[in-house]
Amino acid sequence: MTSNVPTSPWRKLILTLDMIKFEHSIFALPFALTGALLGWKELGFDRALWAKLPWIVLAMVGARSAAMAFNRLLDAEIDGRNPRTAGRHIPAGLLSRGFAWGFTGVSAFVFLMAARMLNPLCFELSPVALAIVFFYSYTKRFTALAHVVLGFALGIAPAAAWIAVTGSLDGRILWLTAAVTLWTAGFDIIYSCQDIAFDRAAGLHSIPQRFGEARALAIARGLHVLMLGALVALVAAFHMGWLAVTGVAVAAALLVYEHSLVRPGDLSRVNAAFFTVNGWIGVLFFLFWAGDALLLEGSTLV
Repeated sequence: MTSNVPTSPWRKLILTLDMIKFEHSIFALPFALTGALLGWKELGFDRALWAKLPWIVLAMVGARSAAMAFNRLLDAEIDGRNPRTAGRHIPAGLLSRGFAWGFTGVSAFVFLMAARMLNPLCFELSPVALAIVFFYSYTKRFTALAHVVLGFALGIAPAAAWIAVTGSLDGRILWLTAAVTLWTAGFDIIYSCQDIAFDRAAGLHSIPQRFGEARALAIARGLHVLMLGALVALVAAFHMGWLAVTGVAVAAALLVYEHSLVRPGDLSRVNAAFFTVNGWIGVLFFLFWAGDALLLEGSTLV
């Protein structure tokens, strides 16, 4: 369907940003910024560290854009056979593989250069980070734990942001990595319930494909309970105050609402659960934790 490929570079870029759901960077970016904020708090809110923030955001966006474009390229043939995804840009002929590969390469380069501008450890670890986010795209071909791998690919963002600010890794920030991993795996399981029949026919692996819709939704709930436990541990590890605790409570309430939107046999509101609610979880969590770190410094509950 090459006749559908637009000739304008600008139009191609717009379609590519739509293909990778650029606006959904909001899912992981607030947690990455929380990691940076905790690192900044650890160093006494050194004003010089503000200069790192644009590079952290650029690195995050570059890595996610490269990973999403790579995923769409690798899955183009599979997407073309799935009625739910057949209209995606590459299988529908809206974008050429060559342009998508070029976008992937540029995004990866932006990520590597941003990491280089942050500090030596970030640059040394940047190929490892790219390997992790690219590896996810292969996992549904051989393991039902693909959701957890996706979660870890997003979960490394707050730890990476901590390293960007402090220049080293602290084990305490791994509680936030664990929380994001569990959160992402849980909501990805919910979203994957839409493709049970196709995954079984195509020989692809997922928690819903393996255990069925009802048990998959129960597993997603369990992962989100564990996520909240990790966030409570994070509160204790960094001696946060009541605003941070409120942020965890708000996240818990939104997760309860998310799970109320889907039930076995009724996935009609899965997009609201996946896109809208999860976007609010990330944003509100960051706002409460930023308020705690910046406004309640020295006043802690733990």
